[in-house]
Amino acid sequence: MAFNRAKFSRSSSSSSSGSLLSKLPLWVLRFLQFIFAITVIGLYAQDLRAAHKAGKYSDNKWGYAVAVGVIGAVSSLLLAWPRLTMWGWGWDLVVFILFTALFGLFGKMFIHERAEGLNGVKRMKNAVWIDLINMLLWFVTAIYGMTMFFFFRGSKSLHTGRADV
Repeated sequence: MAFNRAKFSRSSSSSSSGSLLSKLPLWVLRFLQFIFAITVIGLYAQDLRAAHKAGKYSDNKWGYAVAVGVIGAVSSLLLAWPRLTMWGWGWDLVVFILFTALFGLFGKMFIHERAEGLNGVKRMKNAVWIDLINMLLWFVTAIYGMTMFFFFRGSKSLHTGRADV
């Protein structure tokens, strides 16, 4: 009776070439990340456009918010492939930190603000919660990618480097 090594090993090819059903949750998360990142761009870019039209100073905080939204949208499209997710979890953490800073920055400014009839303040309060949703989505995909990386990468043993772990 021969020992079938492939039957017992956890190689990266078996984890990354799973069924469509196993990839569906990742694609749904990436799609939601893309939609909410585009929403962030739209919510914050309105103020930048209005300031530009009026010939006024546009605050760097709003520029940062739009830049984070663009980074999030592009990253969600690029990392939608499961193979990249396994190796891109570090970038997921970076984008998570960017959205955490964005939520903290605008949350401090607008969460406790009263929006009595001021549409701009209402919009910014809503934008803060969209930032929170983005932050949580990027955290979930970072944890998922980290899990895929450490459990299914098909690594070798620490001491000799010969045995599959």
